[in-house]
Amino acid sequence: MNKFQPLMWIVLSTIIITLVVPSILVLAFSNSPKKYIDASTSQDFVESTNSKDQTDKKSAEPSIEVSVYRTLTKEVEQIPLEEYVVGVVASEMPVSFELEALKAQSLAARTFLVRQMLSNSTINLPEGTDITDNTQFHQVFKNKKELASEWGKNYQSNISKVQKAVDATKGQIITYDEKPIDASFFSTSNGYTENSEDYWGNKTPYLKSVESPWDLQSPKFQNETTIQVPKFEELLGIKLDSDVNIGSVLSKSEGNRIKSFEINDKKYSGKTIRDKLKLHSSDFTIKREGSEVIIHTKGNGHGVGMSQYGANGLAQEGKNYKDIVHYYYQGITISSVEPFINKMYVKK
Repeated sequence: MNKFQPLMWIVLSTIIITLVVPSILVLAFSNSPKKYIDASTSQDFVESTNSKDQTDKKSAEPSIEVSVYRTLTKEVEQIPLEEYVVGVVASEMPVSFELEALKAQSLAARTFLVRQMLSNSTINLPEGTDITDNTQFHQVFKNKKELASEWGKNYQSNISKVQKAVDATKGQIITYDEKPIDASFFSTSNGYTENSEDYWGNKTPYLKSVESPWDLQSPKFQNETTIQVPKFEELLGIKLDSDVNIGSVLSKSEGNRIKSFEINDKKYSGKTIRDKLKLHSSDFTIKREGSEVIIHTKGNGHGVGMSQYGANGLAQEGKNYKDIVHYYYQGITISSVEPFINKMYVKK
């Protein structure tokens, strides 16, 4: 045997061990679960090699939060945007309504929020907040703890239904001319919705009067309000005579609500009388019965935009949420919220 042969075998063996063994180890462990440390939580988690990186997925979906001023507690709650929409839908529309109606409400609620956050107006808005839960200016909002207290044993089924509606419209808003609309909504019409200019004075192309016959089945369609004569006179700044019929209608809107009303030579808009007397609607009749004034109204709410009971009626007829919002908001587009997100947070 050549004296160099043992040395050659040693060198060759060393090369084989160096190249082959690491490859065997890689193959042995390549099909095993990988273990990473999540730095944000300091917790271990196991991930299959066939699944996507969960940390990448989380970073691709940043949390968008809304600063909500709670009127009763006078505190500010930071709520994720979609969770805020759940709280509004659960508070503003009966959970017993059809799923497609709840979806339409989700779209309106999200659009209302986005438009508010894009607005530069701080009127009726405490410093450092995006929106309030005051129905006079914004939308009703209840958090999940409040909803659980209100719904009791029905909480889980109710919140699941609302969540399903919100998830179905996630990231969608209603736009007109590439801007979020004033997504006005209300409970019950008098059979017609109202032109925006006939109630608020401002003409808005997508807020036009349409028929809404489904509302006649609403439990809120007819209401009666009783006010003592002295209080009625104080609220309107007039003195009544003894006539049974009070006032006369001077003009009505396309939505069959009172535009102009006269009492003892004093003229009022229907909106003014509704506001001062806190009536359910501006479609009203007024009569005196002894020491009381009896007022009958049709509908519940200002009447502009989407009728909630009308939306439910359409859903019961098989219409989907897109059909519903296109019916009540004329000429609109359902768009993604993404182009508006950066603008929403510029002013924060």
